[in-house]
Amino acid sequence: MIIEPKIRGFICTTAHPVGCATNVQRQIDHVVVKGAIPSDRKRVLVLGCSTGYGLASRIVTTFGSDADTVGVSFERPPAEGKTASAGWYNNRAFEKRAEAAGRVATTIEGDAFSDATKAEAIAAIKDKLGQVDLVVYSVASPVRTDPKDGVTYRSAIKPYGAAVTSKTLNTGTGEVSTISVEPATEDEAAATVKVMGGEDWELWIKALSDAGVLADGFLSLNYTYLGSELTWPIYHKGTLGKAKGDLDRAATAIRATHGEHAAHVVALKAVVTQASSAIPVVPLYGTVLIKVEDEMGLGEGPIEQIDRLFRAKLQGDIAADDENRIRVDDWELSETMQAELAKRWEELTTENLADLADLPKYREEFLRLFGFGLSGVDYSADLDPTIPA
Repeated sequence: MIIEPKIRGFICTTAHPVGCATNVQRQIDHVVVKGAIPSDRKRVLVLGCSTGYGLASRIVTTFGSDADTVGVSFERPPAEGKTASAGWYNNRAFEKRAEAAGRVATTIEGDAFSDATKAEAIAAIKDKLGQVDLVVYSVASPVRTDPKDGVTYRSAIKPYGAAVTSKTLNTGTGEVSTISVEPATEDEAAATVKVMGGEDWELWIKALSDAGVLADGFLSLNYTYLGSELTWPIYHKGTLGKAKGDLDRAATAIRATHGEHAAHVVALKAVVTQASSAIPVVPLYGTVLIKVEDEMGLGEGPIEQIDRLFRAKLQGDIAADDENRIRVDDWELSETMQAELAKRWEELTTENLADLADLPKYREEFLRLFGFGLSGVDYSADLDPTIPA
């Protein structure tokens, strides 16, 4: 079949196997060209390993530091006449290249929130790695079933306490408009914390510890986004912010049990992801950020961010802020960049969007997540979607 992008709302329902493999290779090349990253953490578990920051973490540790990895992600396999999820192709492209480089790369495709997946991952660690020195938590999901009581919780991305009115962008039409979002109920806020907060991170660390597969002196990282004041009303001060704040609570609890350097929340910059594209206001902010950071020569995607995290922030003594977070959002949140973003935000209209922001590049980066729009890929080729590249 000829595989083309099919967009429905903020979701792309198709993925290109060759394009996904090309995108994985592009990220590997970025790390290899920059050279080795010194690290004693050679046995790595990545939870949420198939796209974005999780995939970048697996690539950076493997091809930067010669690490062996076990990854966990939830994927949609291919079917007759239907493509798999992008992560399904990414996992196989990564495994193929990691194994060719002499590294162990085992992937568990299942629900990271379930006890069964935790048990399967632990068995794989015992079989392939013995123990792990590093645990990266990068799970992004709108739904979680609590394994204790079987109750399914759904997140609600809304303001908290009061309604919010702000500018937003239709990334399909390029129209800038005003949106009003009503505040979440207390139940919605609690459910969002249940899905996106730190509880499952704690459960993973406990399960790994109880099974004896956490090495002495292990480090666990959980990725978050704190963001700009421009996005705070819908993000940091909304239900998402309450969930992300729960990560700090979980990190403190893990450190209390396993040592002062056992767990850190890592604050990363805004990047284009399928998850972020669903959040009101955020895509418009993203298009302006892309334009400004490129003009300043500070553009970073997930692979550049994670490469900088491991290359510059995790060497020697870990430098954390007053909240014990590791900050890799420093370029985005610099006074100079934020002042320029705020200035443009006030001026933004549909008519001047092309001058103040970069919607075409935003769209390119979104499609690249699914293997589309990469140079060197023949998108007219007739492919079997069940065969990864």
